[in-house]
Amino acid sequence: MKKILIVDDHAPVLRVLKLGIEEAGYDVDTASNGSECLVKLCAGEPDFLVTDIDMPRMGGRELCEAIKEQFPERAFPIVVLTSRTEMEHRDWTRNIDNLTFMEKPVSVRRLLSHIGKSLDEPSLGAA
Repeated sequence: MKKILIVDDHAPVLRVLKLGIEEAGYDVDTASNGSECLVKLCAGEPDFLVTDIDMPRMGGRELCEAIKEQFPERAFPIVVLTSRTEMEHRDWTRNIDNLTFMEKPVSVRRLLSHIGKSLDEPSLGAA
């Protein structure tokens, strides 16, 4: 079973995403900020990471930069969820492989489709 790690500081968002992704057959773990996510990454790499960009303690941008630095051989795709559409909020991603922005609000169905395509599981992505 593929493991998805979701990082968001809003508990209702975590619950909705976790439930929807679990219902599609994935194993889901959660973290409430980037610092907590890094601790979980030290314990094992997920198959896919979904992170909010604006969070206390360590936001999504800082998390992605820390992952690039601390886990240079990482193989998992990352989706960054954001309500910010300005290009300057995306320029920093140019040096981070396999990273996709998705604008909030994002439907679980759309996110699952992207996860399925990224993990070569089109049947799950169609859920």
